[in-house]
Parts: sequence; C-alpha cells; structure tokens
Amino acid sequence: MDKNKTSYSHFFPKHSFHPCFYSYIWTNQNGGIMKHVIIAGGAGFIGSHLCEYLLHKGDRVICLDNFRTGHPKNVSALTNHPYFKLVEHDITMPYMIKGIDEIYNLACPASPIHYQDSPIETTKTSVIGTLNLLELARENHCRFLQASTSEVYGDPEVHPQPESYWGHVNPNGIRSCYDVGKRCAESLCMDYHRRYGVAVKIIRIFNTYGPRMACDDGRVVSNFILQALQGKDLTIYGNGMQTRSFQYVDDLIQGMERIMSTPDSFTGPVNLGNPEEHTILEFAERILELTGSRSRMVFRPLPADDPKRRNPDITLARQALDWHPRISLREGLQQTIAYYRNLLAESPSQNISRP
Repeated sequence: MDKNKTSYSHFFPKHSFHPCFYSYIWTNQNGGIMKHVIIAGGAGFIGSHLCEYLLHKGDRVICLDNFRTGHPKNVSALTNHPYFKLVEHDITMPYMIKGIDEIYNLACPASPIHYQDSPIETTKTSVIGTLNLLELARENHCRFLQASTSEVYGDPEVHPQPESYWGHVNPNGIRSCYDVGKRCAESLCMDYHRRYGVAVKIIRIFNTYGPRMACDDGRVVSNFILQALQGKDLTIYGNGMQTRSFQYVDDLIQGMERIMSTPDSFTGPVNLGNPEEHTILEFAERILELTGSRSRMVFRPLPADDPKRRNPDITLARQALDWHPRISLREGLQQTIAYYRNLLAESPSQNISRP
C-alpha cells in the first residue's frame, strides 16, 4: 500500500484483532486473580523486565514491540512460556483485542541518540501511539499506565523536582520530540480520564539502569561500563559536574506495580527515581573502581539541551505507594557490570554510540 495514500482500511488490519478468550476469571498459581496484560514496548530494556516480573507473578502477558529499539533477544527466555505472547506491532497503528485488564505503555525510544535519529517517529509514537492504546483501554474498561519521563522537566530550575513543577523545556530543540511528546502523552491520559473515566496512571521515570540496556544507546551507564571493560577512555561530556540520579530497574518495576494497584481515582503523575544524586565524574570513578579498569577519563563538549541537574522528589511515591528505591548503586552496578562482562565474552566488539 502507498503510505502517502489516504485510506482508512489499514487502521483496522485483520491480523490485529484477537477474539476474546479471556471472558472467564482465571486464577494464577499463587491463588490470586490472573490479569491479562498488554505491555507496549515489552521487548525493550524496562519492558522486558516487566514482562518477566508479571509472568513470574502469574499474569498473562502480550508483549507488543516494533523492534525499532527493543529486541526479541530481550524476551527470548520467555517465548516458550504458556502465558506469554510476543507480537511485532507498531502502536501508531491500532491494536484490537478484548478482555484486557491492564495496559502498560512503555513504547518509545528513550535514548537521546535514538530519538534524535528518529524525531518524527518518536513524536508519533508518543502521541498517536498513546492515543491508540488509550482507546483500547477505554474499550476494555481497563487500567492504563503511561511511562512518562523526568525529561518533561527539561533543564529544571527547581531541585529536586516535585510533580507539581511544570518544568523548563525547550519546545523546539533537538530533544523536544521526546520531552514534548511525553508531555502530550500525559495530557492525553488526563483528558481520557476526565472525559471517559479511564483509570490512568502516570509515572515519570528518572535515570534507570540494569541488565539488557542496549550497548549502543549512548547513555552514560552503558557507555562507561563498556568503555571501562574494553579498556577504552571514559568519555565525559561537559566538565562532569552535571548530576544524575540512578535507580536500578528492579526498583522501578516494583513502583510500576504499586501504582497500577492504586484506586482508579489516583492518576499521578508520580516520580519514580532514586533521590541519591551523583555527579557524572563521581559516577565514572565508581565504574572504574568496580570494574578494576585503568581507563582514562576524557572530556568532550556537552551536547545541546543536555540538562545540568536531574534529581527526583519522591515524597509522593513514599506517601501514596509506600515506595522508595532499595537497591544500592554499588549492588545495582555490580549486577549490571556482570551482565556486560558476559555479553562481551560472547561478542567482544560491542559498539558504543556517542550523542
């Protein structure tokens, strides 16, 4: 079909409809109610961990992914699970199914190197994709979690950032496709909640790391670890005094489950991140220590619109979800370094991308 040709038939492809076989109330192996869950972006870094967690809990999981930044290998260990289904699908096209209890929308490139390479597609995913999934949630009368981001705060002038802070965002810079796209997604979620009563849950995810981060995503954790393990210079952008707050992926997954279990009236947004702040320079030194690497640190110009400081206020998460990060930076990094060591043993020439 000509992609430029106006047509409405392709909005409802036959392969995207799945008749309801979930009309019964199922119980899982733990005696709880088995939920039927869609995870959009489920083959990505965070999504794959969520798929694994929910299957272990006893839920049925449909993993949607277009494999633009996610990869089937991230969920390869799950493909033979009787309650797991992997579907190659781009959420900018509607996906039709009945009998769903929860939808987690994690579908969107999250690395600057990826979303700056595909800015239009990134905006479409955040806006049209979110709209399609909200329609699916409305039709199924199910709960909907929107994975938003700390990037909605832009280059913040308030520290730490509470959810009430409206941010300091460049609306047309090179990061805007992601920052503003996620803001629009939040707006759509709240409009669907107000107009249709959809039980939406919005989380703002701060820097998250752990196994299955893509080697070529250009983010500081994967870059530093791979450079250190390969004996290459650690590339620091700017003077290294800009700060980030790093949370381990398992902590994030716990927070996501907790907000999904809140009453329908509770929408968020809620910051999910680690309030412990580190400079990039400190972080580089920690990586060198834990890897035992003798790599040098080299400094390069700071990319455009890169925030100088990012630190979450998690008061609301503590109060409403009884949640806070439990895994220390040292423990999380040790597990992540072990993952990359194994990866390099299998394929020594892993690429590292630059912003």
